[in-house]
Amino acid sequence: MMKYLSFLLLGFTFLLGGCSDEADVIKVEHPEKVTVAFFEALYNEKNIEKAASVCSPPLARIIRHYRSPQAVARHMFNMSYDTVEIKPDDSGVKVREQFKNKAVITVYFDGYYQEDRFKDVKRLSLIQKDNKWFIDKILKDPF
Repeated sequence: MMKYLSFLLLGFTFLLGGCSDEADVIKVEHPEKVTVAFFEALYNEKNIEKAASVCSPPLARIIRHYRSPQAVARHMFNMSYDTVEIKPDDSGVKVREQFKNKAVITVYFDGYYQEDRFKDVKRLSLIQKDNKWFIDKILKDPF
């Protein structure tokens, strides 16, 4: 009977351990990919927790304050999309202005909102801590 209970307890331990919210965390190593994953989570996946997972604590707190991806998109980025394609700047000139543990990433948006097409550009400042990139600041529009 004791052996049966220990197997049952072990099974529940594995089952509960596998129930973490891994789907709500972005794990990427390059600042460009972190930036794109952030906006993908916000605009296409509509997952505010996943978007906040790659932000510095102060920025994550602000993002969570809005409680919905639509509110973050509207108030923090002044952009609303039903669907959007997100690409980092890959012109080859200055894809990334990176200095050791800091980077500035430019991202291009091309999408639709209520059947109208909108294009936009955003710049974000990222910092690296413990070999992970985090979005630290939303910079003013470059244009």
